[in-house]
Amino acid sequence: MFARTPRLLLRPGWREDAPALAAALDDYAVVEKLGPLRWPFGIAEAEALLAQDRGPLPNFLIFARTHGAPRLVGGIGLSPAANDVELGYWIARPYWGLGFATEAGRAVTDIADHCLRLPSLVAGHFRDDPASARVLAKLGFEATGEVASARCRARGSVEVSHRYVRRAGGNGQSSSARIGYDREDALAA
Repeated sequence: MFARTPRLLLRPGWREDAPALAAALDDYAVVEKLGPLRWPFGIAEAEALLAQDRGPLPNFLIFARTHGAPRLVGGIGLSPAANDVELGYWIARPYWGLGFATEAGRAVTDIADHCLRLPSLVAGHFRDDPASARVLAKLGFEATGEVASARCRARGSVEVSHRYVRRAGGNGQSSSARIGYDREDALAA
């Protein structure tokens, strides 16, 4: 499965992406916001991550569409979580603050709503990551008021994670220009 937005191409990761993935995730400031990845993150870790069977839910690398070769700017996907499906994402530090997480998130939530017909999604972020709280609000997630303990391998610690839920069709804040998943465009990519 692929998805395109005005600025991004979302596609599965391929073995050839390992060098770019290793470069993007060999940044402690990025990996410390993710639970399952360890740091330092090198080419061997990138190859292992790309070789993992992710199951039937979509998991994408996020590429900025350019006039030349696309640039890897992050990753986003859905994964099983207890009785729910969880949205997770990361953006490489040079691309923070450019709206890529929100744009990619809108494409994936559209897939969850319209293709997978999921009734809800869950998500979370570490207490010291307020930027993710803002992204989740823009995607229609609402804070549940729950906090959970979540392991962060990069930090080597257990951290406080704030939990969120999004009901199918949740529009979020500032969504006047909804960026959607276009099946025909995705197939043409």
